[in-house]
Amino acid sequence: MTAPPKVLSIAGSDSSGGAGIQADLKTFSALGAYGCAAMTALTAQSTQGVTGVHVVPAEFVREQVLTLVDDVRLDAVKLGMLATAATVETVTELVRDRLHCPVVLDPVMVSTAGSRLLDEDAVAAMARLLPHAALVTPNIPEAAVLLGVDPAEDVAGMTEQARALRDLGVPRVLLKGGHRDVSVATDVWVGEDGRVRELSAARVDTVHTHGTGCSLSSAIAALLPQHASWLPAVSAAKEWLTGALQRGHTLQIGQGAGPVHHFYRWW
Repeated sequence: MTAPPKVLSIAGSDSSGGAGIQADLKTFSALGAYGCAAMTALTAQSTQGVTGVHVVPAEFVREQVLTLVDDVRLDAVKLGMLATAATVETVTELVRDRLHCPVVLDPVMVSTAGSRLLDEDAVAAMARLLPHAALVTPNIPEAAVLLGVDPAEDVAGMTEQARALRDLGVPRVLLKGGHRDVSVATDVWVGEDGRVRELSAARVDTVHTHGTGCSLSSAIAALLPQHASWLPAVSAAKEWLTGALQRGHTLQIGQGAGPVHHFYRWW
């Protein structure tokens, strides 16, 4: 029996279980990876929004990670909610100096329900983190914030902004197009070779989208060690997430934007 890949999530907690570290660990498990976690913040959260955030001190985030990597050899890392500039800067140092494996950065800034999850003064620090990641997976609003421009309105604008993000030093960009109100959802991929690919799928008609960004980036991190290269891992992650979106309604969690169904292949 082959040992599973070991994947670390550095992210915030979601007390509703649909996003954040809880979603990451569910995703890792669903896709055959062993999940580890270092928590950056606690949130008081439901399917209807976030009512409070309690930030973990940056030095304790560092201690969590260093204690883990002194013992466990990691195959991939996913970065999610980092909350503050101090935490972003600490994580940048860890990625640069101690996390010697592929890093998928989901630049979490605002929750699905509209709650801000990254301090205003942390945006510049997040831009400095970009070159140390192997892949960044922003949605359209997040890409606009990172670049200081207006959100893209079409695939051509997404392509321009994905290339601009890559110009900041990150070798690969997956700019997610799920925020566009169209029948076909198109993500824009720019690889390490600079080539652009459009990854399209029919939009899933559902309100149960809580945790989609967290889950997609975690799926890529979990699947990368199980694939020969990045693009097959991204394609497999998108295929899995489509199924999770299609079956989210069966969970019947909460009264707002419910979570995707991470274990739809098993339950």
